[in-house]
Amino acid sequence: MSSEQTSVTPETAGPRPRRLTYAAALAALEGLALVAGGVWMLVEGLAGDPDDRQSAVTGGITLIVLALLPLLAARGLLGRRSWSRGPAVITQIMALPVAYNLLQADSLAIPAGIALAVVAVAALILLINPATTQALGIRGPGRAQDGER
Repeated sequence: MSSEQTSVTPETAGPRPRRLTYAAALAALEGLALVAGGVWMLVEGLAGDPDDRQSAVTGGITLIVLALLPLLAARGLLGRRSWSRGPAVITQIMALPVAYNLLQADSLAIPAGIALAVVAVAALILLINPATTQALGIRGPGRAQDGER
């Protein structure tokens, strides 16, 4: 392990900010929703009567694998690992087009699109917040030498 992963800096000392906990909770919620959707697709593909069984099974497995990104990011955020912000932000950015497509549907997918958009935007706001950045020990561009002076 590198010293970056295990050291506690003045920026990361103290209790975890609530914003960071909330961002981790939202990322975990998205990951759990992906797992639930993947399991549902997998069960429907195996036990139900889908139009294309292979596509249903492949889609279910894909969703379950994709759930690893936000779940690992949530765990990293709770552990105050600086690497975890990148995957969490990527997850939110990927969720926005999905929410947009759900909002274009003429069905019960519209409320799901609204919920996903709200969660993604809220998580992005929490993740780019200066308090979150500081708690994760992330320094901005040109600030790498600030701590060495």
